[in-house]
Amino acid sequence: MTPLRLVAADHVAGVVYVLEPRTGRLLTRLDGCHLAEHAGFLHLSGGRLAFVDDLAGELIVLDPFAAGTGDPVAARAPVAVPAEHLAADPGGRYVVVTSGCGRSWEPWSDLLTVVDLYPRADAGDAARPRSIRVRTRVGEPGVTVLPGLPGLPGLPDLPVLPGLPGRADPADADDLLVLLRHRMPGALDAHRLSHLLDAPPGCPTVEPLARLPLPDDGHGDAADPTTRRVFAATGAGVHRARLSGSDLIAERPLSWDIPGSAGGRGYYLRFDPARRILWSTVRGGPAEPGEWPLWTNDAWWHRLDDTATGRIPLGSGLVFRLAFCDGRVVFTRVHPDGDELIVVDADAPAVLTRMPLPPMDGAPRKGATPWDGVQRRAVAGSPAAPLVAITQGGHGQIHLLDVASGSDLRTLDLPTPFDEGGRLTMIGMDDGSAADAVGR
Repeated sequence: MTPLRLVAADHVAGVVYVLEPRTGRLLTRLDGCHLAEHAGFLHLSGGRLAFVDDLAGELIVLDPFAAGTGDPVAARAPVAVPAEHLAADPGGRYVVVTSGCGRSWEPWSDLLTVVDLYPRADAGDAARPRSIRVRTRVGEPGVTVLPGLPGLPGLPDLPVLPGLPGRADPADADDLLVLLRHRMPGALDAHRLSHLLDAPPGCPTVEPLARLPLPDDGHGDAADPTTRRVFAATGAGVHRARLSGSDLIAERPLSWDIPGSAGGRGYYLRFDPARRILWSTVRGGPAEPGEWPLWTNDAWWHRLDDTATGRIPLGSGLVFRLAFCDGRVVFTRVHPDGDELIVVDADAPAVLTRMPLPPMDGAPRKGATPWDGVQRRAVAGSPAAPLVAITQGGHGQIHLLDVASGSDLRTLDLPTPFDEGGRLTMIGMDDGSAADAVGR
């Protein structure tokens, strides 16, 4: 049985908990740690996690399997905040953090941070991480990191990365490209990682090696290191680009529409590396946030290798982030008539079951936005087990469900309320989740 850890962040209260999900045992808690909610958790190889403490301005690398037996914090490094997105290279040595709006309604920061977790190859874990800050462009950029080629455009492609899922061989910084997805105006910019690492003090402005235009409304990023493709969710569809040397080659966008099901757009994009499928939640219906109970939601999927695409109706209300567990994809749906966990078959996409969830005090109400001053839910799973964890915002509770049997395992009562739903992630040692090297 694969060892599992559940990491739960009450970002409002400033606490991160590490738990053993099968028993519900609390292993440790980190106080005074305010996780950057939008950036979320980033899975790294070796069962590690990275996240940003938005108040301290630190990237924290966590070893949740050391919790209860030693210090679970494996490394800390200063980064620019407020953190918007974070991503790692396929080998997990370099982490890139973009900065966003924070409490401002308008973008104001142009700072990008690159962290080398192991700057001295001969020193291993004893090496102190190195942080470099540069200026790119004011906005809320998404980010991915992919292997490129240290030559001119048009040189032959690199071979497929060796190794098991989530354990790619470490790449040299000169062979890696940082892809920034900008908004208003929309663009996809490619920067060589080694150029960013070589930047002098003073946060100099850097210019991209290559740029592709995108629609202004990008929201959602994914990357496939095997084919060196990057994906960006926009209102017009999923825009695709392929790396050829240090150049970006645009490919035909993927439509949100399929025969018999049209309209809406995805605001979240995630790559299932085990099945090589892109997943998103397509939202349609009225544009007014106060009419959120009337929003329609479909699970959208696209197989990268055979190009099959489909949509699965999930129901009306608020559906956003998703999680992978053993052979399944799970979604939470919030609605005034009752919330539920929706379980979808990951191999032959279709709804398998719907499991009701207890109601939340302070849940979103019709006529007001489903984001501001209300409670929400976070969901997490690991490809190594059929367990799913869901928060009940404002109640300080996490529900653990076995989606294989359709049964409730237990409810964990935690000492902080998890206002706004908090953030969750579940990780199994070598469960392959690190192959999706984008913060979730």
